[in-house]
Amino acid sequence: MMTRFTKGLMLAGVALVALGLTAPAPSPAQAQEDPIRIGSFLAVTGPASFLGDPELKTLEMYIERINQAGGLLGRELELVHYDTGADANKARTFAKRLLESDEVDVILGGSTTGTTMAVIPLVERAEVPFISFAGGVSIIDPVKPWVFKTPHTDRMACGKIFEDMQGRGISKVALISGTGGFGKSMRGQCLEVAPDYGIEIVADETYAPSDTDMVAQLTKIKNTEGVEAVVNPGFGQGPAIVTKNFAQIGMAVPLYQSHGVASKKFIELAGDAAEGVRLPAAALLVAEKLPDGDPQRPIVVGYKSTYEAVHGEGSVSTFGGHAYDGLMLYKAAVEAAGSADPAAVRDALEATRGFIGTAGEVTMSADDHLGLDLTAFRMLEIRDGDWVLVN
Repeated sequence: MMTRFTKGLMLAGVALVALGLTAPAPSPAQAQEDPIRIGSFLAVTGPASFLGDPELKTLEMYIERINQAGGLLGRELELVHYDTGADANKARTFAKRLLESDEVDVILGGSTTGTTMAVIPLVERAEVPFISFAGGVSIIDPVKPWVFKTPHTDRMACGKIFEDMQGRGISKVALISGTGGFGKSMRGQCLEVAPDYGIEIVADETYAPSDTDMVAQLTKIKNTEGVEAVVNPGFGQGPAIVTKNFAQIGMAVPLYQSHGVASKKFIELAGDAAEGVRLPAAALLVAEKLPDGDPQRPIVVGYKSTYEAVHGEGSVSTFGGHAYDGLMLYKAAVEAAGSADPAAVRDALEATRGFIGTAGEVTMSADDHLGLDLTAFRMLEIRDGDWVLVN
């Protein structure tokens, strides 16, 4: 019986060539080699499931496609995955299991900054490459020898937002931030970089992940003299509540969100209140709207069409793109090293130059285990329930 997943793979099969996943069939001797074991821990359930669910689906889909195309260096890929529910303690437990019992060759995952930070000491001690899908700059700054990440950082998001504000003549800004790992981290980064852009933070409010109403905090901001725009660092349902409350109390200044809400789910949750909201995000959200000459266009259009052929129209998010980039960076590093040896792959990852992914063009070094700059971010605005490229 043909499942929806299998049917989707057939519909999207044409993308194999475009994604560089074709390879000769392995010889009988190669086929008998042990598989390359890819470990993963993701928040597939719980409050961050909107991150982990598309990440896991992406890994499963592309690992199957790579195996169909002959594997990696003639070896099959095997995914070993655990669901953390965004719990840092579970992440530590699962990472230890991946490293000690499952004996994985690499770890791809960590949907959130909190779960990622919890396992870094383990992967550093085990000396196994770890590519995180989380946003916090603390993951790779300072640089840790065995740790890499794919999404733009929260510090970069602050910079991109403030850069856009400069162009609009905005200089007095209020923050309303979630107190979870990502929101707390981005708040700190925005406070730190604001002076570099001539931005003065004139109000600074927070909310807990369990809060269901932020009218009190927003009212304080509304009553603060001189506020010209509001920035909301956070992810999950909190930013959607902020956006609704923002409209409810009639605030008339621009509202900026972070790349932590870069999926259609945010627009669905916030409804009409999302109109006019701006945020920095990856090019994936506006894949078909990119100009023909944009070097990212073939990659993001290819990933979007492949993912949506399997999982449904409109289902793609930048979060699944983080997983795609992580897997393809690992694939390129193994091929460059000619081996899945962890040390050789670590060195090859660090030597990545000009890799085009859904997040942008990646060029890493011993001092940079992300490899993206502000030009990799696109500034988007929500209009009529969809994303519009601002610049």
